[in-house]
Amino acid sequence: MDLLTLSAGLLVCALLSGIYHRYTRISLADVPGPKSLSFIFGHLRELYQSRVGTVEFKWQDLYGGVIHLKGIIGEDALLISDAKALQYIYQTSGYNFLKQPERRIVSRLMTGHGLLWADGEDHRRQRKVMLPGFGGPESKALLSVFKACAESLTARWTDLLDGADTQSVDLNIPAWLSRATLDAIGEAAFDYKFGSVDDNNNQLAKTYSSCLSYIFGSPSSGSIFFQAFSKYFPKPMVDYLADHAPGPRFGRIREVNNVATDLAKRLVEEKAETLLQGKGGRDLFSLLIKANMAENAKTKLTEPEVFAQVCTILFAGHETTSNTLSFALWELARDPKVQNKLREEIRATELAVHGHGDSQFTTADFNAMPYTTAFMKEVLRVHPVAYHSHRYATKDDVLPLSRPITTNSGKVIHEVPIPKGTRIVGSVVGYNRDKNIWGEDADVFDPERWLKPSDGKKGASIGVYGNLMTFSGGIRSCIGWRFAVIECQAFLVELVGNFEFSLTDKSDKIRREACMVMLPTLEGELENGVQLPLRVSVASRGE
Repeated sequence: MDLLTLSAGLLVCALLSGIYHRYTRISLADVPGPKSLSFIFGHLRELYQSRVGTVEFKWQDLYGGVIHLKGIIGEDALLISDAKALQYIYQTSGYNFLKQPERRIVSRLMTGHGLLWADGEDHRRQRKVMLPGFGGPESKALLSVFKACAESLTARWTDLLDGADTQSVDLNIPAWLSRATLDAIGEAAFDYKFGSVDDNNNQLAKTYSSCLSYIFGSPSSGSIFFQAFSKYFPKPMVDYLADHAPGPRFGRIREVNNVATDLAKRLVEEKAETLLQGKGGRDLFSLLIKANMAENAKTKLTEPEVFAQVCTILFAGHETTSNTLSFALWELARDPKVQNKLREEIRATELAVHGHGDSQFTTADFNAMPYTTAFMKEVLRVHPVAYHSHRYATKDDVLPLSRPITTNSGKVIHEVPIPKGTRIVGSVVGYNRDKNIWGEDADVFDPERWLKPSDGKKGASIGVYGNLMTFSGGIRSCIGWRFAVIECQAFLVELVGNFEFSLTDKSDKIRREACMVMLPTLEGELENGVQLPLRVSVASRGE
């Protein structure tokens, strides 16, 4: 039987199954939502081929926090930004809402059988082993590493400014920050110096450069359909197709995984030898290996799983941070008043630090900087790099709601019954802009909101930081969120303390590109990868 015949047969089975279940199980038809313009694609093209948040904000204003969408061939799905429903999905009943299988395949291709891929018992076991390396004290201990990497970037930018004919240079900010945060993750996580800020030819940095925009940017209608439809194929077939699929995008995925895995194997060998000599450090990987050695044989990580954790930490630990910082500097360039206020607080804290005899900021100093903290939280609120979180219901269930909704038939309901198998898109961008939580000005970038006592405290408690969904919540919350916050603070204080950021003639072309994670690109230039150009000059230190 050829692949075309098999696919046609599976499609017919899927259609018959969909029709059967539509009339014999819990229905979502009465939940309000936009009209689908395509039976084949449902709303998926609108959701995944537009800029991050554009259609969601429109739908959220029209239909509220629980929105009925259509997937392929008439499937029902929910787009959710309601706080109480999200709390139930991600915290109360976390392992009853698993990652969608087709999404797990992408995670496996990129980083292996690690924490991003794992679910259920595999996830619980892996997370338990990894948690000791990501606690508060462990993350705080890495501040000096982050500070040194930020200073290395400052030195490079200073050299560029010294060699410029003018007093400023135009830089593609995320390209630089990606290399700097890769250096930071290398030293903090593995006690390994990549040196990518000073080396334009670093292999890992070149492999990661704009890989997400190349692989996932501007998805075709065919790729959207195939990914959604792949859940009807037997898992071995999907794994085989994913591992052997032709085309440049799949080739790039395999290149990223191969380069990272080769490095992981080398790091594991070196770290194991160091630990055997009793020389283990405080880097995350040393703590991970020690924790794994303490586990019993049934629960410890296998060697491939250890390699996958290295790939996961390398990839997720630098790409998300660099893009968050890029959007942060963009917001400062857009509003000089905010930039000046932030720099004033940094200068004042510097004086205080030097006044009590210290030369370096501590995490306590960061925590004593209310405006800087407020600014960081506002960046994470408005620009969540992980803008969606995909789940499916493993059983019939009932979602509680923060606010009642009026169904299409006019009934007011306070909870939504959902059938087993329901695909759910957790809208991180939607929740982070929910006007019932953040106020009527939720669409406005305003750090001052965090200096008021009420914002972020209305409704159900979800996120691990500032009640934001940016780091997710519950059992699948970002294991490295403390690590990421401290790293962002260190880079922000260093860069804003030394440089002034302003817009360029391309600033009005910047868009928030949907590429599995949110990336800054320029309108009409996706083929050029991640771009966010800003003009950089030396910041005045006054008298």
